[in-house]
Amino acid sequence: MKASQMVLGVKLRDDARFDNFHGDRNRSAAQWLELVCREPSGLPVVVICGDSDTGKSHLLQAICHESEQMGKTAVCISIVELLPFGPDALAGLDSHDVICLDDLEHAAADPGWEEAVFHLYNRVLDRNGLLVVSLSEVPASLPFGLADLGSRLAHGLLIQLGVYRDEDRQRILMARAEQRGLVMSEDVAGFIMRRAPRKLGDLLGLLDTLDENSLQAQRRLTIPFVKAVMGW
Repeated sequence: MKASQMVLGVKLRDDARFDNFHGDRNRSAAQWLELVCREPSGLPVVVICGDSDTGKSHLLQAICHESEQMGKTAVCISIVELLPFGPDALAGLDSHDVICLDDLEHAAADPGWEEAVFHLYNRVLDRNGLLVVSLSEVPASLPFGLADLGSRLAHGLLIQLGVYRDEDRQRILMARAEQRGLVMSEDVAGFIMRRAPRKLGDLLGLLDTLDENSLQAQRRLTIPFVKAVMGW
């Protein structure tokens, strides 16, 4: 399967935009990335670093939404999704104005993938495009064997995301509930936060369960209802 065929199946999440990237901890990073989208200023590569629970994928998709609104072509895809197809899967991605590669750490220490990413970087640079990648750690902390690739990533615009505080997680939970048309009071949100898993992804997965059960039962989100649904 060609990369161009796979890209057609990649759908951007409607809720992954800059205006709904909630939480104070990484707000400045989101604002900086939004500015980069509007005024790239010749930047060949932007590197977003952070743990899995910091909103990297959300920001990559937000960059694509913002770029498309400005009339540019953009694509966002995870290296993990491309691994089964081999390094040649990156061929043709540079036909887009903006290319976002998520989970790039999975290409580290693999000579074939590192070389393919390096050549993609050069093609994007030649076309005055923008390459945005996410990494679990800063480039120097990852086992990139191709020195030229590690050097280029290290000298790109580096944006580091911090792990969310509990107050940020609660704010994000309440905002996502509101987007779904659910009314979640601070008391209910606080109750959930005291019992739910700490990871934001798990917390938002819990919201899926509450949303489905609330719709079926035609019930508001109250503490007794949440306790009954979640078995707490």
